[in-house]
Amino acid sequence: MLPESWQGVLGEETEKPYFKELTCFVEEERERGPVYPPREEVFAALDATPYDQVKVLVLGQDPYHGEGQGHGLCFSVRPGVRTPPSLRNIYKEMRDDLGHPVPDNGYLMPWAEQGALLLNAVLTVRAGEANSHKGKGWEKFTDAVIRAVAARPDPAVFVLWGNYAKKKLPLIDTDRHAVVQGAHPSPLSAKKFLGSRPFTQIDEAVAAQGHTPIDWRLPDLG
Repeated sequence: MLPESWQGVLGEETEKPYFKELTCFVEEERERGPVYPPREEVFAALDATPYDQVKVLVLGQDPYHGEGQGHGLCFSVRPGVRTPPSLRNIYKEMRDDLGHPVPDNGYLMPWAEQGALLLNAVLTVRAGEANSHKGKGWEKFTDAVIRAVAARPDPAVFVLWGNYAKKKLPLIDTDRHAVVQGAHPSPLSAKKFLGSRPFTQIDEAVAAQGHTPIDWRLPDLG
């Protein structure tokens, strides 16, 4: 179920034929084998960051496909799960850009609770098969999420890392909103990502929009 704060802007989307087909597809996939994240966490990003509280929208691609990894926020993993390579590079850049220590975990919920919407373009995945739910309808839905944030009177900062994310630029009114673009933090493009100082860019844009910047520091969970 869609979180209440998003019902007004996305409720109609869930009534469209493509969304009903998508829901059937995902349920059939769950009957065949594990699908991540669990059913109750598919909309976790929207749940953690209410519509009127989005300051920053970070766009990822699709959920982690290993058991126990993803929990509905892009780049984030549950406490106790090894920090994935892309997130390790994000942490390195955070340390070099802002001087914050690298945490001992990959749990990004504190960012989400401060107004960073950590949205994947595709919200489910078959266990062990990256991109297995690509092109089934999630992209239409998450494009609607991006459009909804872009349509608010209150501006936000959109973070588009990598070529896939940059394709979403036409959905954003860049006269009203700020966009931070760069290479993807994956090991394949880390050389271009590291040193790009995205956190400083995001913080400056958030402050210019009249919002309190995100505190990117994350607690160690032991």
